[in-house]
Amino acid sequence: MPIFHRTALAQELATHILDDDLAPARSGLFLGARRRTGKSTFLQQDLCPELKRRGAIVIYADLWEERDQDPGDVIIEAIREELARHDSVVMRFARSAGMERVNMGGVAFTMDRVGLGKQVSLAKALAMLSDECQRMIVLIVDEAQHAITTDKGSNALYALKAARDKLNMGPHHGLRIVATGSNRDKLAMLVEWKDQAFFCAPMKEFPPLGVDYLNWICKRAPASAALKAGALSTLFERSGYRPEWMQIGLNALASRDNWIPEEAAAVFAEAIESRADSRIQNLLALIGLLSPLQSAVLRVLAAQGRRFVPFWNRTLETFRLVIEQDDGNDVDEPINVETVQQALDALKDKGFLWRSVHGVYALEELGIREALEEGRLLTESTQRVTLMGRQAA
Repeated sequence: MPIFHRTALAQELATHILDDDLAPARSGLFLGARRRTGKSTFLQQDLCPELKRRGAIVIYADLWEERDQDPGDVIIEAIREELARHDSVVMRFARSAGMERVNMGGVAFTMDRVGLGKQVSLAKALAMLSDECQRMIVLIVDEAQHAITTDKGSNALYALKAARDKLNMGPHHGLRIVATGSNRDKLAMLVEWKDQAFFCAPMKEFPPLGVDYLNWICKRAPASAALKAGALSTLFERSGYRPEWMQIGLNALASRDNWIPEEAAAVFAEAIESRADSRIQNLLALIGLLSPLQSAVLRVLAAQGRRFVPFWNRTLETFRLVIEQDDGNDVDEPINVETVQQALDALKDKGFLWRSVHGVYALEELGIREALEEGRLLTESTQRVTLMGRQAA
């Protein structure tokens, strides 16, 4: 499939990341962008090549694609794979670990020593790599918020902080950490909580695709369609700036041969609106299968966001209010810490919620809130604790 390249943005970010005079870049760079908006494609197809063109060693770890593995293991494995490409560094590892013989064709036994609290620390491993190659290292962690869902992932972030501090001082050639996330609230935990490894690191919004992308889409449509970027902008916003939805519009034009040029924009729009409505209805159908308490917990969390405190007595009463007043159901099970925890666990298992290792919950994706809003399920009752908290303040 053709790829829309964002060359200018890649050059801008590469300069920001690599410039030694920019103190924020030395601390790390955190980029927030909602899921499926082309972020990972940009990282792999534009930013990584630009960083490599400028001489950096680039290591890329995608915590979303490897969800079946512990995020700490994904980060470490990405670093091991890069180390394994440099035979001279492997030899130095072997000596530091007390090994006299190294099989250069099978380095796994040596790379297994590279970990957290083992014979070779992560900081030392990256320092050796940087010193041997005399190049700056850029480690990109995609969907980095998943790192704090496990102890091993959280520890990996602290190890990276130690490596960052070590390589950005003295004779080394530098380490830059670039972290991205599909939910600003979750990503913010990595830089706003004082007990996190990258506390106070800069965070910025990753810019969504814009009019230049829509012009590119128009050029890929049949010439007779005469699509205009301005006419597609509202549709693109409605789609959450997801490029795959624009492809759905192009597919609709390609698969139907009975439209006339004057109808092209309508055919394109109909395909996008149908996709949006279908997605909302599918999510609402899944929410409709939840138990009354699971549904109430999900809706209250979606309404209150970062203010959500699941086990407060007032929050427990809010769950009861939502079930009885909004849904018109009798509460036929106790609402207490134990049953709410069971509901949270069930929602996480079903893919509705995300949970940090510290016990903080958030929606797995923003589309869930959009579906709840569309279904008019985020009522005044679901925000009751938030409103009381603001009044008390």
